Amino acid sequence: MALAGRRDAPEPPDFGILKRLARDQLVYLLEQLPGKKDLFIEADLMSPLDRIANVSILKQHDVDKLYKVETRPAPGASDQFCFLVRPRVRTMRFIADIVNADKMSGRSRKYKIIFSPQKFYACEMVLEEEGVFGDVTCDEWSFYLLPLDEDIISMELPEFFRDYFLEGDHRWINPVARALQLLNSLYGPFGKTYGIGRCAKMSYELWRDLEEESESEGQGRKPEIGHVFLMDRDTDYVTALCSQVVYEGLVDDTFRIKCGSVDFGPDVTSSDKSIKVLLNSQDKVFSQIRNEHFSSVFGFLSQKSRNLQAQYDRRRGMDIKQMKDFVSQELKGLKQEHRLLSLHIGACESIMKKKTKQDFQETIKAEHSLLEGFDVRESTSFIEEHIDRQSYGPEHLLTFHNLKRIGLLTEQSAGETLTAVESKVSKLVTDRAAGKITDAFNSLARKSNFRAISKKLGLIPRLDGEYDLKMPRDMAYVFGGAYVPLSCKIIEQVLERRDWQGLEEVVRLLNGNEFSVSDSAVEDNPAWESQRIVLAVFLGGCTFSEIAALRFLGKERGRSGLGRVGSRQEPGDAAIAACSQAGSVLRNQHRLKPLGKGVARYTALLENGRGQGWECQCCPTARLGHRRAFPTGCKFIFLTTAITNSARMMEAMIEAKA
Repeated sequence: MALAGRRDAPEPPDFGILKRLARDQLVYLLEQLPGKKDLFIEADLMSPLDRIANVSILKQHDVDKLYKVETRPAPGASDQFCFLVRPRVRTMRFIADIVNADKMSGRSRKYKIIFSPQKFYACEMVLEEEGVFGDVTCDEWSFYLLPLDEDIISMELPEFFRDYFLEGDHRWINPVARALQLLNSLYGPFGKTYGIGRCAKMSYELWRDLEEESESEGQGRKPEIGHVFLMDRDTDYVTALCSQVVYEGLVDDTFRIKCGSVDFGPDVTSSDKSIKVLLNSQDKVFSQIRNEHFSSVFGFLSQKSRNLQAQYDRRRGMDIKQMKDFVSQELKGLKQEHRLLSLHIGACESIMKKKTKQDFQETIKAEHSLLEGFDVRESTSFIEEHIDRQSYGPEHLLTFHNLKRIGLLTEQSAGETLTAVESKVSKLVTDRAAGKITDAFNSLARKSNFRAISKKLGLIPRLDGEYDLKMPRDMAYVFGGAYVPLSCKIIEQVLERRDWQGLEEVVRLLNGNEFSVSDSAVEDNPAWESQRIVLAVFLGGCTFSEIAALRFLGKERGRSGLGRVGSRQEPGDAAIAACSQAGSVLRNQHRLKPLGKGVARYTALLENGRGQGWECQCCPTARLGHRRAFPTGCKFIFLTTAITNSARMMEAMIEAKA
C-alpha cells in the first residue's frame, strides 16, 4: 500500500470545535425569531447544514417546515419566514418577490435573512431597490469552515474560483482572511506562513490587519499548527485538469462527492435503492484505499474480502461462551465492514465500466504525452477525434471566451498555420535529444511557462525501469508515475528550504507574489509538536489527487530520516562516527556529490540541518541541508475554498455569474 500508517505521526488538531461553534451560532440566530418558523435553505447550503445541524436539531428550535430557496411556500405556511442563503443577487430577488406578494395579498409576516458566511452591500441594495429592505431583518451566520475529515476543512465556496480568477471579484477575500483568523484564535499562532499568488497575498495581508485590530485571542495559546502555506489555484491549473487515478479522486469524478459524502446508486448497491455514504477516515475500508492508485485497489479489496470471510469462519469451532463473546463484541463490526466492502467493490466495478466507455486509458496516455512533451502530434489527433465525435456548437462561444480570459486557452497566431507548427516540431523530432524537443515546445507555447517550470522542478520523473505503483517512490504515483503535481512540488521545495531562496526563477515563471513570514517565538521552539503540522491552504479549490500526494509526502519524507539529522550533538570521537554514518545514510538515499571535505561539513548538517555539504544529483533544485522542515511523521492538513476537479472547473467556465 502506498500510505501505510505511522505510529509516530502527529495527531491533527481537533476540528470538531468548528462544527460546535457553527451549530451554536446558528441556533442563536434561529432563536432570535421566537416561535414557529419556516426555513428556506439555499440548495448548496443543504449539504453543509446537514453536517452541522440535522433536521431534528432544527425542529428542536421551532423550525416547522423546510423549503428549498426558489420553492414557493405552501398556502398554510407559517407567519414567520427565515431564509438561510448565500449573498447572491438572484436570491434577494426571490425573497423580495415573496415579501411583495404577501403585501399585495394583505398577509402579515416576519422575515429574517441569514447570510452565510457574510452579507454583501450589493444584496442590501437589491432589497432596497425592490422596496422590501425595511420589511426584513438581516444577520450573518459566520460559517467559514466545515470539517470534512480529520485533516480536511472546506469553506464550501465553489463560486470562489469563478468569481476571483475569472471575474476578478475580490468579495471572497474577507471570508478567507476571517477563516484564517478563526483558526489562529482556536489553535494558537502559526510558526511560519508561506504563500504564492495574488489572492494568497491579499488574503494574508487582510488576515494580519484583522489580527492587529482584534485582541489576538490565539496569541496566548499553545500552537497546534506549525506552518501554513497559501496557494492560488491559478499557480497550477495543470494538476487540477489532469484525470485523477487515485481512488478518492475517481469516486469524486464518477459520483461527485458533496461535503464528504456520496450517493451510490443501484449500479453500486446491487439493489433498487440508492445509499448516501459518508467518506472519511472512520470508514475502515475507504481509509485504506482512498489515497491508492486505482490499479492497487481491486487487489486490496479482494484480500480484505478473504480476510473478512476467514473471521466469519472462526465461528465454526467456537463453544457457546466463545460464540456469545463473538456476537456481542465482533459480529456487528464485521457486518458493518462487510457492508462497506461490498459498496466499495461495487463502486470500483462501476468506475471501471464508465471509464472503459470513455476511452480512459487513451485519455491518460494522451495527457502523459502532453505533460512530457512527446508524441504531441498523436495526442493532438486523439483530441481532434473526440471533438469530431461531439462537436461544440455556438452555445459554447462564451465558454471558449472564458477559457481564453482565464488563460486556459490560447489562439494560434495570425499567419502561423498548424502545418507550420508541425513542420517546426517534425524537424526537431528527428533529433533524439530530449532537451531540444523540450526547448522547442517551450518556444511554441509562448504563453505557458509549464515546460520550463517542469524542467526546473523535475516534475516528470526519470524512470529506471517500470514505476511501482504499489510501492511508490514519490508523489508522481497519484498520476501513474508520470507527473509530480506542481502545487505539491512547490510546497515541498519551499518547506524544505524554509524559504523561497533558490526558487527565484520558478517564482518569476509563476508571476511572483510570493511571501514568507515567521513568528520566531513559535518557529524556534522545537519542543512544540505543532512544528510537525503543516496547513496547506488552496484558494480556488483543491483536488483529491493533491491531497493524496501531500499525505504521501508528509509520511514518506519523515520516513527517509533526513529531517532527523540534526536531532542531537555528540562529543569527540562519537561525533565523527555519527557524522560519517549520517553522510553514508544521505549518500545511500540520494545520489550525492561532495561539495567540500572535512568533518565540519557533516557537523553542520548534524547540528542545525542547514549545512551545505552535499548536493543531490537526482533533486538538482534541492540542498539537503534544508530538509529539516520535514521531521519524522510530518502531518499535512488541508483548508480549501472547495473540492474541485476538471469537470467542476469546466462547469465554472460555462455557468453564468449570479
